[in-house]
Formats: sequence, structure tokens, C-alpha cells
Amino acid sequence: MDWTSISLFVLAGLFVLVGILGTALPALPGVLMVFAGLLLAAWTDGFVHVGTGTLVVLGLLAALTYAVDFAAGMLGAQRVGASRRALVGAVLGGLLGLFLGIAGAIVGPFIGAVIGEYTVQRNLSQAGRVGVGTWLGMAVGLAAKLALVFAMIAIFALALFW
Repeated sequence: MDWTSISLFVLAGLFVLVGILGTALPALPGVLMVFAGLLLAAWTDGFVHVGTGTLVVLGLLAALTYAVDFAAGMLGAQRVGASRRALVGAVLGGLLGLFLGIAGAIVGPFIGAVIGEYTVQRNLSQAGRVGVGTWLGMAVGLAAKLALVFAMIAIFALALFW
């Protein structure tokens, strides 16, 4: 193996490591980084061990992480009786929070859900429950995203070494 291939494999590994960290932080495109790293490693290997079928499965899993993340937050909020306005508030709070860094991305959906629910119910206790439900849903979504990312890595490793 030549130095170029080794360098590309190292770069692919760095993409995957940064992607794993980025998956845990809402402000970074972690899953895309993991997929890009796995794709780069497959390309470096000439797609000999990891072919189109495996890459399609990895791409589908990557896309699924976004659906799971969105659904988990919504289900967490709905479980505690959130209104439609609270759900919209959580999404807007998450988007606005991204501009405030990692803390904003974590706290933004909570604040957005609380404000959205409070404008409907005028009950701070219910609004707080909706905010906590939204945040817990996000935590479950994060766990599911990490599980899917590690499944992507495991599938890649099986295809590469088996």
C-alpha cells in the first residue's frame, strides 16, 4: 500500500471520528461526515470490498438518522400533550439555537416548545412539561442516531473484512 492510500484511509478515519462526535452535537453534520468517511475509505479501496449495495444501505441508514431524530423530538412533545404551536416552536427554537452555538442548539428546542405551548395554554406548568418532553425526545433521538451511526460503521467493517 502506498503513502497516498494510507493518507486517504487516515483521512477517512478522521472523517468518521469527527462525524461520531458531530452526531452527538446538534450543530454539526455528524452523520454526513461518517458517511463521507466511509465512502472515502471504500473509494480508496477501489470499491473492492465495499460495493454499491453496501453503500446504498449506509446511505439509507444515514437518511434514517434524520427521520429518527425529527420523529423522536415530535413524539416526545406529543406524549406530554404538546400543541401544534409547541411543535413549531421546538423546530424554530432548534433552528435559531444553531446560531447560538452548541448550547443554543440544545436549549433552543426546549425554549421554543415552552413558548409555543404557553401561547396556546397560558399555563406555565404545562408549557414546562412540553419543553421537558421535547428535550427528552431529543435525547432519545440522539441515542437512536448514535446507534444507527455505529450500525453503519459495523456494516462497513463487515463488508471490508469479511
